[in-house]
Amino acid sequence: MKTDSDFSSTSLRSTGRSEKLAMTSTLLALSQLAAPAATPAAEESAKPEGGATSLPELVVQADGTKKLYKPENLTSKKYTVPIRDVPQTVTVLPQEVIREQGATSLRDVLRNVPGISMQAGEGGGGPSGDNLAIRGFAARSDIFVDGFRDSAGGGYTRDPFNIEQVEVAKGPASANSGRGSTGGSVNIASKTAHLGNSYGGAATVGTDELYRGTFDVNQELPYLKGTAFRLNGLLHSQDIADRDGVEQERWGVAPTITFGLGTDTRFTLSYMHLDQENTPDYGLPWVPRNSTVVGAGGTPVTVVNNTGLDSGIPSVSYENWYGNSERDYEEIQTDIFTAAFEHDINESLKLTSGFRYSRNDRDSVTTAPRFVSDTSVPGTTSYNSTVLNQQFQSRDQLDTGFYNQTNFVYDFATGSVEHTVVTGFEISREESKNYGRSVIDPATGLPILPSQTPQIDLLTGEQLVPYVGRIERNGSYTSAEVESAAVYLFDTAKIDEHWEVSGGLRFDSTRTDYTSYAVTPTPLLYNKTVGDDVLSYRASVTYKPVREGSIYFGYGSSYNPSTELLTYGTTAANIGVDPEESETMELGAKWEFFEQKLLVTGALFRTDKSNARTTDPVTDEVSVTGEQVVQGVEVGFTGSITDKLRLIGGYTFLDSEVEESANPHEVGNEVSNTPENSFSLWAVHDLPAGFSVGVGSQYVGSRYNNSNGETRQKAPDFILFNAMASYDLNENVTFRLNADNLFDEEYIDRVGGGHFVPGVGRTISLTADFQF
Repeated sequence: MKTDSDFSSTSLRSTGRSEKLAMTSTLLALSQLAAPAATPAAEESAKPEGGATSLPELVVQADGTKKLYKPENLTSKKYTVPIRDVPQTVTVLPQEVIREQGATSLRDVLRNVPGISMQAGEGGGGPSGDNLAIRGFAARSDIFVDGFRDSAGGGYTRDPFNIEQVEVAKGPASANSGRGSTGGSVNIASKTAHLGNSYGGAATVGTDELYRGTFDVNQELPYLKGTAFRLNGLLHSQDIADRDGVEQERWGVAPTITFGLGTDTRFTLSYMHLDQENTPDYGLPWVPRNSTVVGAGGTPVTVVNNTGLDSGIPSVSYENWYGNSERDYEEIQTDIFTAAFEHDINESLKLTSGFRYSRNDRDSVTTAPRFVSDTSVPGTTSYNSTVLNQQFQSRDQLDTGFYNQTNFVYDFATGSVEHTVVTGFEISREESKNYGRSVIDPATGLPILPSQTPQIDLLTGEQLVPYVGRIERNGSYTSAEVESAAVYLFDTAKIDEHWEVSGGLRFDSTRTDYTSYAVTPTPLLYNKTVGDDVLSYRASVTYKPVREGSIYFGYGSSYNPSTELLTYGTTAANIGVDPEESETMELGAKWEFFEQKLLVTGALFRTDKSNARTTDPVTDEVSVTGEQVVQGVEVGFTGSITDKLRLIGGYTFLDSEVEESANPHEVGNEVSNTPENSFSLWAVHDLPAGFSVGVGSQYVGSRYNNSNGETRQKAPDFILFNAMASYDLNENVTFRLNADNLFDEEYIDRVGGGHFVPGVGRTISLTADFQF
């Protein structure tokens, strides 16, 4: 039985690359001592029974062909129909795709979904983790793990070592998940224990000092019927290709145990720990608009005139890193503990209840490269040299969250109409605290002067003013405590074999206690308690002309309170403003082909955001008087065309506009970080004699870093190509060669306000997968 292919050490922090390589080699050798392949009886017992929580990442049929798409393969208890009948654009990225692509981060996985664009961290040491936008709207706080909101949001880089599959639901999702989710949401389904024994792993070596090992062990406990234990682990180290001086190191471990598999009552305990030590990267600075930066010999680095030419990108190597190696670091520890209970009361009524505690501790110092301004002419600011200030950005933050979700799923009929009702409640308490820090001059014991700010040259990388100082907490902080409670009710009514009607309501009550304390220039304590009570809804009608297809129209709402800004840094001006509100209409169709092997989807949609946050450029006052609209077209496909060819991908067109804003320079412009066109494709063909080849491509159109017509910068479009070749040595061992960014394209991956982060250069890796 084919299950998972991850193999590594989990409990050791490597202190050098040679040690990591040695450990990977040792683990490869140990994997060959694993238990023999499971017997047919064991394979049969490993199939989910009685609501077991195991999710098959790839189905291998009796004739040996692979089936990538499964209609029922969604983990959320709030979806009660197959994917083809969900009245919403939904993309499921299974474990097999993650494995074949050699993905090492959630961002890598999400590149398979057009309409998702990446964003860089921002001021105040803004997290440089999984920041993203869906259909043009920020979604960094709309990432969920097993249906629970991830309190750290975009504050860390998620690794797929413990991911079974990733589910992307586009369109408004507040009725399902609460605050946020204007453009959609991302749910990560974790690996869980299952019946049957399996032992797997992978070891990877690659260019740019890439060393990676993962392992995945699932073991039934012989003296406890229906009980299984699963353990996943990770050890990862690499330099980032074409980014001088940027490194990533992390290790993780994820045990889980489930009782009652194959019975009506199941209980699961799971834990995930991820430890990261990275070099933070704010990339390259945009050249400010209406400025000329002159290099050696009087040669302009770049020129942007008053007409707003698309040229804010410095003409220097994308490999340049302008951080400070004497000061910059990023250390993140993430812990997630979950207890989940499931009980099938009878054939018509099911209960699920889960408790989650999460903790994300981030300690980072990051350099934001910014051009030194020339203020010699009063009332004006210009930039006319290649000198960069290495601005100090600090994040000393702890985020914790306690959550409970309880659901009832009830099937019943009223006459000839069949109903599936989902009802339940959620309660949570989230806390976030970020401590302010300063750079202290060792000689005086006081904060360093502006003249002591370290500086570096854009062209040469020469350190012009060295870093001198030590970093200390200065007594300032911002903190927030957010308490939320919600109740919801959904009903899907099947009128007959052709018509389904569904709808849902959710009421959220949120209370936020926000505190900030500043010690300079004079001590100032600010405290404010705010609350939001919001009703969200969604409704849809689905017509099924045949069993394999559906045509639907859906309408729903979402809201974004100021609470969602807390994880990423905010100001007192943001706290207490009314929630942003959004409404989305979607007309779509889904169709299965080739005996349910291939799903093709298409949709027309429009999202209107009212009460959008907007800032007056003169007074800096934040209000919710803006209006934004994003409308477009989506096409997607996932599954198999033939028994040997499987693929996943799609195309998204986004037409966005800021219709109203307190800043007149934004009106009529595109919504930030919203490419008009995006496309992705991943295709794998199985060849004779155990060989397979795969090709992939991703295109992202040009996009702006903000909507202000006087300051915005434009990131050019790009297209990337990836390739894969694999060979099955036998039923237990597979070798795989991956080449990402095959033609070493230079491109802007993540856009920020004052900077952008170039994408990863060409990376070639060789992986050995083991499955027993």
